[in-house]
Amino acid sequence: MTASVEAKGAAASLPPVHVIGTGLIGASIGLALTGAGADVTLEDQSETSVALARDLGAGRITGPVDPGIVVVAAPPDVAPRLVLTALERWPEAVVTDVASVKQVVLADLLRAGAPIERYVGSHPMAGRERSGAISARADLFEGRAWVLCPHEGSDPGATRLVSTLARATGAAVTTLTAEDHDAAVAAVSHVPQLAASLVAARLEHLSEQAIGLAGQGVRDVTRIAASDPGLWTQILSGNAGAVAEVLRAMSVDLVGVVDALEALAQDAHVADAPGARAVLARRIADGNAGHARIPGKHGAPPAAYAIVRVVVDDRPGELARLLVEIGEEGVNLEELRLDHGLGLPFGLAEVSVLPAAAGPLSEALGARGWQIHS
Repeated sequence: MTASVEAKGAAASLPPVHVIGTGLIGASIGLALTGAGADVTLEDQSETSVALARDLGAGRITGPVDPGIVVVAAPPDVAPRLVLTALERWPEAVVTDVASVKQVVLADLLRAGAPIERYVGSHPMAGRERSGAISARADLFEGRAWVLCPHEGSDPGATRLVSTLARATGAAVTTLTAEDHDAAVAAVSHVPQLAASLVAARLEHLSEQAIGLAGQGVRDVTRIAASDPGLWTQILSGNAGAVAEVLRAMSVDLVGVVDALEALAQDAHVADAPGARAVLARRIADGNAGHARIPGKHGAPPAAYAIVRVVVDDRPGELARLLVEIGEEGVNLEELRLDHGLGLPFGLAEVSVLPAAAGPLSEALGARGWQIHS
């Protein structure tokens, strides 16, 4: 994907960038920055990984390495050591790490007496279920939040440089303290990972007949359950306190739901188990309220969009034809979800558009021969 004008402008002002770690995030950073015109060199303890990242276009592995900024793209348990080494190897360079927890990295650097005025922790809020350089994407960070976590000793110039690097990948920069960052990602990233894994674990021993009933709901809830157990053990260990605090609050709600369900199971007559139904309704309603706050495209809440549901035959090219014809009608697609039922010769495409466009789009697609699902 072509880098945006803003990203190219930010990349033009960057000094040479050195990326340590060429997994999914490191290689994606390299792809985004080289695509925007930055000079990027790569390093990894695995010769195969770094060579693959180079071959994919993420940067070079030969020639001079004299970076003005170093990006450590490594898990939380090794990031502090690599940041410390980078600060020592390049005494003039700014160093950032992109590990998904920030307090543990900063604390280790402080204990080591590192020159932390040149260090600014950061975290791009983007990823995929698949790992490694082969899964890297140049557009992985476009429109995503990239959190900067400067500390009291950070040089303002260093913070500005890390911000420029983040914007050069197409990301939207925001700033939090390390403590606030870790509390935030516990709620929006780390606990959802645990929840997805716990729900998916309930599926492991279901019969083939039962698992065959799985629809889009369980796919949505468990999508991230395919993540790497080793990496997530490191992440959860590094943010254990904040994650435990969110889970402790959730456990109160969960116990209440279990108690309500058990009361209903004992006697589900409408007149009995007073209060139980209210508990269930409140938890679902609270979920509605929380979901409504999740930003969609350009920061708009999902509730700001209308959904047009279109039946798509299970034939090569049909979904692509639908998207082309939506474009031909002059309608901007905000979000897309495809639900494909078990053994059915069609899927249901849920197309999110601005409310004013929903009616005209439905009529236009119907006139083109598409079946619109009410």
